[in-house]
Amino acid sequence: MIPAPFDYLAPTSVEEALAALAEHGDDAKVLAGGQSLLPVLRMRLNAPEVVIDLGRIESLRGVRDDGDAIVVGAMTQHSVVASDPLVAEHAGLVSRAVEHLADAQIRHRGTFGGALAHADPAGDLGAPALALGAQFVIAGQGGTTRTVEADDFFVDLFETAIGEDELLTEVRLPKHTGWGAHYEKFVRVAHQWPIVAVAAAVRAEGGTITEARVGLTNMGSTPLRARAVEEALRGQPATEDAVREAASRAAEGCTPPSDLNGDADYRRHLATVLTRRAVLAAAGA
Repeated sequence: MIPAPFDYLAPTSVEEALAALAEHGDDAKVLAGGQSLLPVLRMRLNAPEVVIDLGRIESLRGVRDDGDAIVVGAMTQHSVVASDPLVAEHAGLVSRAVEHLADAQIRHRGTFGGALAHADPAGDLGAPALALGAQFVIAGQGGTTRTVEADDFFVDLFETAIGEDELLTEVRLPKHTGWGAHYEKFVRVAHQWPIVAVAAAVRAEGGTITEARVGLTNMGSTPLRARAVEEALRGQPATEDAVREAASRAAEGCTPPSDLNGDADYRRHLATVLTRRAVLAAAGA
């Protein structure tokens, strides 16, 4: 199908983009990589009067080291994030997840911030960002900025803490240098959204897990932290039996969608199995 007619704006600065948002309000949609928005427009599931393309705002691109965090510009393509040595060294969990994201074409067009702002619970970046304790820098009117913790960023299905007149400008990934990381994803066919996926970052010393952070994909209306697993892993040996016991708690507190033949229990089973695999791989066991 062909999208409904709309006006197209391509600002070259964050200030111009925010001014356009303020002017057009609910009639506008923001275009990042377009991998989520364009199909929606073509199917006429949404018909904005104005599309604001952020593709010409160079200040929103790139990866940099900022002391205790790696900062990723919101308009940085997935392929750039996947190949960046800073991300690989200090936020390896994100590198692992991006490798599993869709296919090469989408990774070259889609953007890191755009995917996170879309907030699809089946998206591959939410759980790693949540597990690493990412911070989201949001720009507002009048030159204001605010930083939102990952725990508060994902509000509900396709809903985040970004206001209607705000833009996500960058994502801060706290350094987890030296941590093992793994992203385990279960799909029915290649390049599909995951039925369930697990993001695990583990710090182990002398065969003992000293700290673990585990995020779950598609186990609720937002990405979730498997905190019961994290607590159960702390201080345990990085062995099959210990990890299996901790992973049995992966689905605690989750309300997974039951669109898979109505069987949410299947997702709970997957969460347990994939958590065990992800933690063992991250721990090098």
